[in-house]
Amino acid sequence: MKTLFFYGTLRYVPLLAIVLGRAAKKLNICEAQLENHTVSWAKNQVFPMISAGGDGAKGILVSGLSDSDIARLNYYEGGFDYDLKPVLVSANGLDVETEVYFPNPDLWQIGEDWSLEKWIADWGEMTLFAAREVMSYFGQYSAEKIATMFPMIRARATAKVNARMHNLGSSPSGFSDRDVQVHAMVRPYVDFFTMNEFDLSFRRYDGGQSDMVRRAVFIATDAVIVLPYDPVRDRVLLIEQFRPGPFARGDKLPWQLEPIAGRVDAGEHPEDTAHRESEEEAGLTLQSLHEVAHCYASPGCSTEYYNIYIGLADLPDTVAGVAGLDSEAEDIKSYLFSFDELMGLVDNMQAVNAPLVLAGLWLARHRERLRGNA
Repeated sequence: MKTLFFYGTLRYVPLLAIVLGRAAKKLNICEAQLENHTVSWAKNQVFPMISAGGDGAKGILVSGLSDSDIARLNYYEGGFDYDLKPVLVSANGLDVETEVYFPNPDLWQIGEDWSLEKWIADWGEMTLFAAREVMSYFGQYSAEKIATMFPMIRARATAKVNARMHNLGSSPSGFSDRDVQVHAMVRPYVDFFTMNEFDLSFRRYDGGQSDMVRRAVFIATDAVIVLPYDPVRDRVLLIEQFRPGPFARGDKLPWQLEPIAGRVDAGEHPEDTAHRESEEEAGLTLQSLHEVAHCYASPGCSTEYYNIYIGLADLPDTVAGVAGLDSEAEDIKSYLFSFDELMGLVDNMQAVNAPLVLAGLWLARHRERLRGNA
């Protein structure tokens, strides 16, 4: 059996329990301190690092850890380039020989003093969702592979947090997730996105429970869609790019006209995503955002959730061009359309992107108000 000292995110016992795969009440934990060390935020990151020097690093000492526990911890921490090293900590008035995860030298720069309470408030719930997915791959994928998947794992976790916090949907039945029983869940596909298969049953309107059924769900992230509109010039900006969905369907026109769109990254507010994606995909600075809808794209088979906005912007003739991030293999061309041309696309069924149609119809309803306030 081993004893380890935790100073950072694993001081959060609910997270530690997920990583170890057992209930928190079964863990042997006491307060401890590593002298002559400091815990800081890793600069420009959302997790801490420990370094020599300072008034001491507070943490917890966890004893009775089995080889299996250590393997699970190494799996979780290994993806972040942290390695175990021996240290001497003080706990209950005694000096205790133990080990602690240190980051690889020169991997991160030291930031401000670490606050566990602030981290829990800002990142705790998302990290619990992410850790559940990470540890579900233990024994299946390497820690190195998980590290490459981690940005998307965190984005999916952020979507789960958003689903709990921001839900204005109307359900006259009063049924909720408590009326669904999951008998089994597997992931037949895991990469940039994932596919989950659920064996489940659900409450029926006659008061009974359905037979068990299998439902496959495409696990995506929350997304932002923003249609830039210039109320002075009465025009919009649309982008065009290759889309694999229409291509896979057999569409002869896989290059699609659509609004600006992008994934909501971990910890990011959808409005911040709208501004970021507008800059990345079209070089635009938005003046203000107007909510169009917050809705599921295809709730029968996908978790993808849309946050759709009209973004007021200055759209002179010179704004159209080619943009996109090389790191994401983006090749995006932007075009300007008058409001009437946009409505022509909608009326003639030439707008084949659902958020574009929805944003266009919202704009038609609110256009005079936006123009009057310009």
